[in-house]
Parts: sequence; structure tokens; C-alpha cells
Amino acid sequence: MDNRNYSIDRYQLLMVRPARFGYNAETAVNNAFQQACDDTQSAAVQAAAIHEFDTWVATLRSHGMAVIVIDDTPEPHTPDAIFPNNWISFHGDTACLYPMFAPNRRLERKALAEIRRRIPVRRLIDLTHYEAHGHFLEGTGSMVFDREKRIAYACLSPRTHLNVLDDFCRQTGYRPVVFHAVDYDGQPIYHTNVMMCVADAFAVVCLEGITDPQERIAVVDSLCSTGKEIIAVTLSQMQHFACNALPVRNAAGQPFLALSAAARRALSDAQRSAIERYSPLLSADVQTIERHGGGSIRCMMAEVFL
Repeated sequence: MDNRNYSIDRYQLLMVRPARFGYNAETAVNNAFQQACDDTQSAAVQAAAIHEFDTWVATLRSHGMAVIVIDDTPEPHTPDAIFPNNWISFHGDTACLYPMFAPNRRLERKALAEIRRRIPVRRLIDLTHYEAHGHFLEGTGSMVFDREKRIAYACLSPRTHLNVLDDFCRQTGYRPVVFHAVDYDGQPIYHTNVMMCVADAFAVVCLEGITDPQERIAVVDSLCSTGKEIIAVTLSQMQHFACNALPVRNAAGQPFLALSAAARRALSDAQRSAIERYSPLLSADVQTIERHGGGSIRCMMAEVFL
């Protein structure tokens, strides 16, 4: 599975348009990026999130990207439905379902039936049974893939358990590169994709967060041995979602690096120039989603390869 060269014209992005986006107290216990809002702000927050979502979809489509949009439903309430990459990933004609830390995020799998109507999935790898054991692996939040080299980079945290990672790699043929990373306060970084992005020829990574010297060396060695130019960012830049980016391609095969306006601003001129040697930057303002959801542009998209 997944050991093929994917056809560019069958590459798509799956996104879920939120019905009741908002601050999720269940995820905030270990997501330091989230900021709370009270009930009186919920309507304004939802309206702003919808505007940001629709603007980003329009931006992607205007640059030739194929985007599948699924509408979330108001009930059951899933405040983080806008982040489908955490509970599902696609590998050729196979989809993988992941165990989620927050009980209310597990409800997001209600969209699976509609997804299967829109996307031809022949095989399903279901890892959700690990939830009963308190072991989690939140998709391409927990793992950052180098799909060409079949490597899964994973920062261990309460949301990324080694047992589930090993099971995923066993069933898919990926090789894990495992490490630990912390933020300014010494707390585990909740998702790998907020501190690391891997493209074909480069990687944007917050090496500062990997405090164990041997683990840092192992990550650097893996990236260098697979031909990646490393663009290192600081913890401060990471906090502005500078690593929460996704390499994408349009129907003509043109590459872009998708990231938020905040992430783009956080990068230095030299860092932007280094990335643009490989891919133009494509961005939009998603500040409401970032502030209250604790995730950014990358988290809003699940890649579909057929």
C-alpha cells in the first residue's frame, strides 16, 4: 500500500466546512495554542471561521487545486470538525481512521459515510480501538509524512502513543522517526505538525523544541539523508504556526506551500526566500481558527491520493 507514484491529476484536498466551530475545552488541556472564548462570542466566532474557511477554499481553487468540501452537521456538536486530518488519512485507495484524545473529537467520524460516498475507499485501516486503552495517534497531526521515502516523523505526546504509531507503520510500511519536543514552558508539543513540515526537497522544523541532543541529531540526519534542505525556525516562530504548513500541488503539477498569513509573517525574509526556491507560498488569514481552534492551515486539509 502507498508504494506508488501518485498521479498529480488524482491529488485532492478534503476539507470540512464547520457547522458550530468554537473553543474546545476537551482539547485545550494539552493544546497551548488555543485561547478560550465565552458563549456570548460563539455566533461571531462561527461566522468568522466560516468566512476564513470559505476564503481559503476559494484561494486554493483559484490556484488550480481540487478541493472536496464536506459540510459538518450541527449535531452532534463537533467544534473541531474543521480539522479532519486528525482522524482520517488517505493512502491510495486505503483510508486510515485514528484514535482521538478528546471524546468529542471522536464524533467527527460521523462524516465517514459522506466521505466514502465522495471518495472511493476500498480498504479501511481502523485504529480507533486504541481509544479504549487511552492510546492515541491523531493522524497527520501526530505524524508528518515523507510519503516518497515512507517515513513517519512523530513527536511523542499525550496525543501520540508509540504503540499506535508502531501499529500504523507495520500496516502501511512506513518507518518511524520518533522524538520528543517541548514548547517555551517545557510542555510537550501536542502535535508534530505544529513543529515540523516536510516537503519533497525541504523541511521547515523547530529544532529548538527537540531538547534531547541525540534525538535532534537523528531527526537532522534523517532529513539530510533524504535530500531535504532544513529551514530551522525558532520556538517563537513555531508559536505563530510557521511549521504548520502543507506542500500541495494543483492539477497542472505546480507546487505550493500552503500556510497561514500569520505563519508567513512569522518567517524571516531569508526563510521565505529559501522556501520559494522550491515552491511559491500560498496563504490566507485564518486567525479566528488559529486562536480558538489551536490549529492552522495544515490542520484544515486532508490529502487524498487516488
